[in-house]
Order: sequence, then C-alpha cells, then structure tokens
Amino acid sequence: METLQDDAASTRPAPSLRDALPVWAKIGVISFGGPAGQIALMHRILVEERGWIDRERFLHALNFCMLLPGPEAMQLATYVGWRLHGTLGGLAAGLLFVLPGAAVVLALSIAYVWYGQVPLVEAAFVGIKAAVLVIVIEALIKVARRALHRPHDWAIAAAAFIAIFFFAVPFPLIIGAAAVIGYLLALIVPVPVPAPLDTPPVPFMQTLRTGALWLAIWIVPLVAVTAAFADTPVFADISLFFSTLAVVTFGGAYAVLAYMAQQAVETYGWLNAGEMLDGLGLAETTPGPLILVTEFVGFLGAYRNGGTPQLAYGLLGAAVTLWATFAPCFLWIFVGAPYVERLASNAKLAGALRGVTASVVGVILNLSLWFALHVIFARVSAEDYGPLRLWVPDPASFNWQAAALAVLAAGLLLGLRLGIFTTLAITAGAALALSVLLSAT
Repeated sequence: METLQDDAASTRPAPSLRDALPVWAKIGVISFGGPAGQIALMHRILVEERGWIDRERFLHALNFCMLLPGPEAMQLATYVGWRLHGTLGGLAAGLLFVLPGAAVVLALSIAYVWYGQVPLVEAAFVGIKAAVLVIVIEALIKVARRALHRPHDWAIAAAAFIAIFFFAVPFPLIIGAAAVIGYLLALIVPVPVPAPLDTPPVPFMQTLRTGALWLAIWIVPLVAVTAAFADTPVFADISLFFSTLAVVTFGGAYAVLAYMAQQAVETYGWLNAGEMLDGLGLAETTPGPLILVTEFVGFLGAYRNGGTPQLAYGLLGAAVTLWATFAPCFLWIFVGAPYVERLASNAKLAGALRGVTASVVGVILNLSLWFALHVIFARVSAEDYGPLRLWVPDPASFNWQAAALAVLAAGLLLGLRLGIFTTLAITAGAALALSVLLSAT
C-alpha cells in the first residue's frame, strides 16, 4: 500500500449510521481503479478526512482482508462499517460498495445481449478487448513486484503457471497447495508481521452462532432457487460454481479469471472467450470490485440457458450470481472481525498468504497468455498430449487490428500512465475509427 500516506488523522467520534450512509454511498459510486485505488480512496476518506478509524487499525484490517477469499476492498469497507455500527453498519457499507457497480454491470449486460451484435458495437469491443489484455498484463507486473522477493516465491509462481497452463490443474487445488507450502516455509523462514493490538477476547460460542447464521444466509436462498427451478439446471450450476469461486478467490479477481473463464466457456458453455473478454471490459469501466464480472457471466448463462421470458431468467441469474459471490464476504468478515488484530499478526497465516500470492503471479501469467491468444487470433484450439495441454492458435486467423490496438493500449497505460477508463475509451474509439476506415476502402 505505497499509496497510503503515513500521517493519519486522529480518530474522531463515530458518526451516526444515518450520517455514515451517504459516505458509504459516495465511496461505492466513485470506487474506480481496482483494489489499490479503492483502498487508497477509503484511506483518504475514512482515516484522513473523517477520522473514523486510525491508520494502524485500518492497516491491520487490510492485512486481514488480504488473507480472505473475495474482493479485499469490499471486505475492508464491510469491516470498517462493522467497527462503527455493528452488523447493520457492516451490511450497509458492504452493500453500498457493491450495489452501484452491480446496477451498472446489469444495465450493460442487458444492453450487450440486445445490441451486442451491432457492427459498430462489435468494432468498439475489439479495442476494449485489446485494452483489457494490457490491463491484465499490468496487474501481472504489479502483483509480481509485490509478491516475488525470495527464490522460493519465484519457484511457487513458476510451478503454479506450469500446473494451470500446461496441465490444467484446477485453480482451487493450486491455491490450496500454495497455502500449505507457504505455511510450512513460514515455520523455517518467519514472515515479518505487524505487532498485535490489544483486543478483548470473543466467546467461541458467539463465533459459532455468527458463522452458522451467515452460512445459512448464504446457502439457503441458493438452495431455494435451485429447488424452485429444478427443471432449469442452469441455476444449480450458477449457485454451485460461483459459491465455489467465492471460496477460492484469493489474490484478487485477476487470479481467478482464468479459472472462471475456462469453466464458463469450456465446461458450461454460457459464453465464448470473446464475450468473456467483453464482460471484463465492461467490469473495468464500472465502479466497485472487478469480480462483478461474475454478474455478467451469470446473466448471460441464465439468459441463454434458462427459459422464457429470457430477460427474467437473465435477471434471476444475475441475482443468484451476486448472492453466491458476495454473501460469503459478509460471512468471512462478521465471523473474523472480532479477531482481526490477532489474525493479522499471525506469522503462519502470513506465510500461507505469501505462498498464495506467489502462486497468483503464475495464475495471472496464465490468464495473460490465454487472453492474448484469444484477442490476437480468431481461432485457438486446445490440443491434449496425454496429461499435457497446449493452446494452439491458427496463424491464418491473426487479427492485426487487435494486435495494433493492444500496442496502442500498452503505450497509453504503461507508457503514458493514463487511467483505465481513459485507455478503454481511447482504444474503443480507435477501433471504431479503424473499422470505418477499412469499410470505406
């Protein structure tokens, strides 16, 4: 968190919940820029401007949220809301962080299925896909710089890449193995951790009751929808798949996108690789966590594989996806919040996180190559040689326009350091201009 300032304002009296709601809504509406930008935004508003939480506790909470699966910025907002106003405050902060972006993604998803085949829209998405490729590469560079410091970090990253790219090892298995390796390495080479803060103990039975309640809140509605639509298996698939994804989404959305894309495209057939890139491009331009791309995938899956009216099934698919994706976040926070200061100072857990973060580098590298092949080539096939899998592009399907736009995006994002939204807008505009120019010749 290099973006966080060292000097924090002293904490002031907590506001009323009514006074806090507009602040949480403001954060949700302007939370562009990925987790780093979102966390920096919350630090400025909550620590420096409002003084609702001191810097030390803010950073302890951030360390804890990075140990959890799911979007760390949304979970950090939920934790601060919980500290201020208990469970109701945590719900308000978490929901207001997610709902503005979710509403925009839903509107864009509907527009996509209604108007996505318009030639000019398709041309614009060529530029968006090219920019998304560079955005993923930039994420790879940032995560690698933060995660790979010791030789065994590099070894874990390389092993994760080889496992997922060449042998199609399931993402959850890679994450689990990396966590175990990191935990064991921490016994040999301790990981530096912050000093613990003094916190009162929490009764164990209270923790169990909280966990049981939020586990039921997460699971029961999904089971109810699945039972009510037993003749429409897409809702059972969405519930199970995105609930599983919520448990293994360590290291941010980019880490899990390759697993999600390959499952959604190859296993379930909800959308194709190009549409997956379109969805990521839409999510990049909206506020809130990037993992909202799951809403786009769930909407398309239910829209196409549900029933009639298609829009109603799509809307239900989006709702089920959001529930399966974000309800677990409240479970993690409300169960773990009373233990934040102690868990953030646990060297063994920090070691497990370090192993997971190193493996995420390899997984994002896999995602980068997978996206690059599907952006620059129109036809890519997976060829299996025993346990080995290779992605083979058709040279005749090379898309020089997409390659040129990717170079443009790299210059804008990595060279000129323009923002994500500006880069997406410029590359989409360039793609439209190129399409018009080529059609006129």
